Amino acid sequence: MKSKILNLVLVAVLAGLSGCASMSADECLTVDWATIGFEDGSRGYTADRLGSHRKACAKHGVAADLAAYQRGHAQGLESFCQPGRGFNHGANGARYNGVCPAHLEPEFLEAFNAGAKLHSLRSSLATATSLIHSKEAEKEDAEARIVTAQFELISDETTSEQRVQLLIELKELAQRIGELDAEIEQLVADRARIEQELQYYESTLTAYGY
Repeated sequence: MKSKILNLVLVAVLAGLSGCASMSADECLTVDWATIGFEDGSRGYTADRLGSHRKACAKHGVAADLAAYQRGHAQGLESFCQPGRGFNHGANGARYNGVCPAHLEPEFLEAFNAGAKLHSLRSSLATATSLIHSKEAEKEDAEARIVTAQFELISDETTSEQRVQLLIELKELAQRIGELDAEIEQLVADRARIEQELQYYESTLTAYGY
């Protein structure tokens, strides 16, 4: 039991490093490859990830234990490919690499897709809000410029040619503000629709136990 705990601690440390590229010779010699496989599998990584581990340890003349890694990886997938994990994976915007075995994949995918839809709605809401703020800031800048241009227009130091350019600019700014008002109105309506859809969807998820 102590050995397994130590192995898990070692894996946690290695996971914080860049892939397995910084594994030392001692780590490659002492690591439990089944535990490494389990950790990779439980995070939804494909078994191809062993390639990076192999490359790191090959530099130290150490060969990975393929059979042990694959055994641990399969066990890790059993842990990963559960509906609750699938939902969280999707809700966090993570990708699914098609790693789940056939007997677990249908329920996992159903939960994953539910989580992915939640993530999509939340992202759409955040995007709409960000766009509204951006358009409002642009409108404020345009309004401030109008005030400045109006003062420049009546200034004694302004030439006739400059006044012509200022009048053109004022017309363009007024037109742009009108466009921004319409864009903001549409974005606010879109955000309200997304908020309503998100609230409804969250209520259905609650009914399903998510």
